[in-house]
Amino acid sequence: MHRRSVRVLVSFVAFVACVWGLWASGRTTLARLIVKYGSAAVNPGTLDTAIKLTPADAEGHYARAELSNYLGQPAEALSELELAVSLRPRDYALWLELGMTRDELEDPDGALSAFNESVRLAPHYSKPRWQRGNLLFRMGRYDEAFVDLRNAATSNPGLLPGLIDLAWGASGHDPGLTEQLLQIQTSGRLNLATFFANHGQPENALTQFRLAQNVTDEKRRDLVTALVTAGAYTEGFVVWRNGGSTSSDNSIKGTVYDGGFESALTFSNEGFGWRPAHDGPGLSLSLDPNSPYAGARSLRIDFNGNSNPDLPIVTQLVLVEPAAHYKLSFVARTKNISTGGPLLIIVKDTTTAGSPRIGSSSPFPANSESWQVFNLEFVTGATTRAVMISLQRAGCASSPCPIFGTLNLDSFSLERISGQ
Repeated sequence: MHRRSVRVLVSFVAFVACVWGLWASGRTTLARLIVKYGSAAVNPGTLDTAIKLTPADAEGHYARAELSNYLGQPAEALSELELAVSLRPRDYALWLELGMTRDELEDPDGALSAFNESVRLAPHYSKPRWQRGNLLFRMGRYDEAFVDLRNAATSNPGLLPGLIDLAWGASGHDPGLTEQLLQIQTSGRLNLATFFANHGQPENALTQFRLAQNVTDEKRRDLVTALVTAGAYTEGFVVWRNGGSTSSDNSIKGTVYDGGFESALTFSNEGFGWRPAHDGPGLSLSLDPNSPYAGARSLRIDFNGNSNPDLPIVTQLVLVEPAAHYKLSFVARTKNISTGGPLLIIVKDTTTAGSPRIGSSSPFPANSESWQVFNLEFVTGATTRAVMISLQRAGCASSPCPIFGTLNLDSFSLERISGQ
C-alpha cells in the first residue's frame, strides 16, 4: 500500500510538472508572438504586455529597448537592456546594444565596460570590436583603437573603406602614416589603392596596386577609372596594362594601342584601348577578316538607320606629351554611306575643361573602291597629358538623322613631329 501511494505521488508530481512546463512554454511562445507583433507595429504598449506576461524573458526587454532607441528614448532603452543582460548574461548582442546605448548617453566608461564583455563573449565577431574601436578612438586611445578596428575589418572586409577613411583623417592625410596605421594585408591593398587614387595620391595608388595579389579584372577597371577620372593618366595606363614601370621611359606616350584592331573588341574596356559603342538599333561593330589594309583584320561598322549623331562610335584615350605637335595617320574604306552627318575622326584634349577639339580629319567619302590614307595634325597644350581619338559624325541639319552603309578602319598610328 505504501509503495502504491509513492507511485501515485510521483505520477502526480510528474503530471503537475508537465502541465506547468506546457503552461510556461505556452506563455513564452505567446509572449514572443506578441513581441514580434509589437516590434513590427512599433507599439510600446504591446511590448509592455508581453513583458508582463513573461518578465524573466530577456527577449521582451531587448525588443522594448530596441524600440525605445528607435523612438529616440535611450534612457528608457538603457533600463530595459540592463534587465536583459542580467537575464541573459552570455549574449554578446545584448552587451553590444547596451554599450551603444550607454555611448549615446555619453557614458564612455560604462559603454567600454559593456563592449569589453561583448568582445569577450564573441572575440572573432567584427561588430563588437568595431564599436569598441570607434569608442577607444574617440577616447584618444588610438593604439588600442586601431588594433580593434583592424581586427574588425579583417573579419568583415566591408568595414575596410571606413577604416581607411578614418586612418587617413587621423594621419593628417599622410599616405605613409595611413598605411602604418592600417597595417593593411595583401587582400586590402586594392581598396587602399582606389582610396589614394580618389584623394590625389596616384603614385601611392600605383604602389598599393603592385603590392596587391589576385586582382580581378573588375577591380582593376575600377582603379583605372578612378585614376583617369583624377587625371592620373600615366598611372592609369600602367594599371590598365597590369603593372610594369611608369614612364620615366616615355615609350607609352604618343602610341595608339592596337591600331590595327587585332585584339578582341570589348564593351567593358575602361580607360585605354578601343572602346566601341554598344551595338544598338542602326549600329553594328565587328572585326572584319576580309581584305584588311594590314594584319589579319580591320574594324567594320555597319550603319542601318537611326543612331545618335552626337555620340562617338568608337574611341581611344591616348597618352601624349604636353606642348607637342603630333600627326595621326589611319586608313578608311567606305561603301554606300548615305547620311546628312558625314563620318570623320576627331581628337579632343581630355585634360582641358570642356575637352576642346584640337584636330579633325576630312569627312569620309560615301564610297571608296580601296583603302584611303588619312592624316590629321594637332598640337597639345601646355598641360595636356592625354587626348581622346574618336570616330563621330559631323553635325546633322535635321533630326532624326539616319545613316546607312559600311565603314572599315585600320592601321592607326601616332607620330610626334616636334615640340612647340
